[in-house]
Amino acid sequence: MPDIIKLLPDAVANQIAAGEVVQRPASAVKELVENAIDAGADKIQLIIKEAGKALIQVIDNGFGMSPTDARMSLERHATSKIQKAEDLFSIRTMGFRGEAMASIAAIAQMEIKTRKFDDELGSQLIVEASVVLSQQPCTCAAGTSISVKNLFYNIPARRNFLKSNPVEMRHIIDEFTRVALAHPSIHFTLHHDGQEVFHLPATQLKQRILHLLGNNYNEKLVPMVEETNVIKVNGFIGKPSFAKRTRGDQFFFVNNRFIKDGYLNHAVLMAYQGLLPPDTFPLYVLFIEIDPAKIDINVHPTKTEIKYQDEKTIYAVIRAAVKRSLGLYNITPSLDFEQDAAFDRMLSRQPVTEIIAPTISVNSSFNPFNSDKKSEKEIPFLRNLDTKKGIPTNWETLYKINNEEVNLQGNFDLQPPLTNNFDNPALADTLTDRQVFQLHNRYMVSQIKSGFMLIDQQAAHERILYERFLTQLENHKGLSQQTLFPQTLTLNAADYALLTDLLPDFLSLGFQIRNFGKNTLIVEGVPADIAEHNNLETILEQLLEDFKNNVSQLKLNKRDNMARTLAKNAAIKAGNKLSCQEMNNMIDQLFACNMPNSAINGKQIVITFTLNELAEKFGK
Repeated sequence: MPDIIKLLPDAVANQIAAGEVVQRPASAVKELVENAIDAGADKIQLIIKEAGKALIQVIDNGFGMSPTDARMSLERHATSKIQKAEDLFSIRTMGFRGEAMASIAAIAQMEIKTRKFDDELGSQLIVEASVVLSQQPCTCAAGTSISVKNLFYNIPARRNFLKSNPVEMRHIIDEFTRVALAHPSIHFTLHHDGQEVFHLPATQLKQRILHLLGNNYNEKLVPMVEETNVIKVNGFIGKPSFAKRTRGDQFFFVNNRFIKDGYLNHAVLMAYQGLLPPDTFPLYVLFIEIDPAKIDINVHPTKTEIKYQDEKTIYAVIRAAVKRSLGLYNITPSLDFEQDAAFDRMLSRQPVTEIIAPTISVNSSFNPFNSDKKSEKEIPFLRNLDTKKGIPTNWETLYKINNEEVNLQGNFDLQPPLTNNFDNPALADTLTDRQVFQLHNRYMVSQIKSGFMLIDQQAAHERILYERFLTQLENHKGLSQQTLFPQTLTLNAADYALLTDLLPDFLSLGFQIRNFGKNTLIVEGVPADIAEHNNLETILEQLLEDFKNNVSQLKLNKRDNMARTLAKNAAIKAGNKLSCQEMNNMIDQLFACNMPNSAINGKQIVITFTLNELAEKFGK
């Protein structure tokens, strides 16, 4: 029987390796930019076309490569970062495996131009599917320029599974943001389809955060510095009041390498315990410096996971450092009765014997509803008025009160209820002769023939709006309400790309939004169902946060996600007082829905109590 085990050709091996190293255009961007950083560049340009599917070009002013090095960089496991196995325990560079360039070259068309500072001529290489088509001298600037064209052109299945351009561009911006945050001393620029997305001059860490995440983050940041004999931690954490529902603004860097670590994230969350609103996550950009010999970064192909020798100590240091910074900058609640001026104003400094009790005179015969004409002497609050100064004698008629509009029995007008006609016979006897009232401004209680219903008002309104928004998205027609003055909205690059992708659906829901330049939009109208639209920036940012949260946790399709997100933000919240007519209308609309008993989170909306159940409670 012949031998069946054979050595794979280099081209096939490179394509297999590329599946782990290059998962999408953002992966290639990360590897190429990190190589530019390792080359000692202090200026890096990133040029993207069609979200990286057509072109990814990285230009740096680093050391450059000789013709031989340029050719060798395309071989698997060829690297200048390490020489022997012991070097794995002292890694300070971003890359070290020597797989990235070979993997990218195996699945794309690549052009490399590079020149060392001391050389007069550089070298140009044309590579296609790991095959070097040509290599010749050329004139070029010192440093390296790498162009990756038509990514996954020879793997159609992988290319077909790529997402839309806005989605892939968001991933590129995420990778670019992480690298740029880790190296604020390097000048970065990012261009997409001819437009400049980022222009980041070399600066300090705080300014780099503001340039990347937005100037409105200035008031959210709290500095943090802690140095021990194990690790050194520095960076910024966010104030609890600015916590978001997604983890997008959470960055851990170990020796300037971005990592994802749930254990260390838990340490930060424990430091915020008791300070964060429910289901929210704080902002943090934290840098950990540790001896490379005490960590292992050769764990995952993306190098975003790290193993530590003493992770419990690191956990304790990070938790204590965050808590200390929150307390040091007075973020935690505190009361100081000796320094608080408000309490000083409340306390009287007069002796008790000098305090004079106020006197109040009351006219027991005064009746504000008496329509008979009163003289000035009979009206207590007119006794001191000077009638000679042009005050009309019949001015009080402007403030007459209609006795029929005053209900002294309570807050609700319990007149004969509205009668409703429904096609569903099962609901016909339940909602006839309905009397409703509100319980603790959270629940609606409605009388029915067999007992009564208890309805969660927020969940009910969410269900109504959810089905309404779904219909509008399907029909591409939503009611819009014009704003009095157009409002500008400036977002960070990732949120701007997300909103641009969702813009057709926003327009279908009733938003009127148009582009106004770099990361800026103008909002001229909002859906008619959104009552509180004064702060449009907060509403839209919350919509984007909820959308990202639903995508990461519920895996919803885009249309369902949009309807669910907007319904949650536009619904009447628990604690809002409703009139009798508003409650009747909401109940009518709820039972006209396709699923009136199920909230959009899957929980119950309506609970019914029968007269028999009530009788059993009273032992009858």
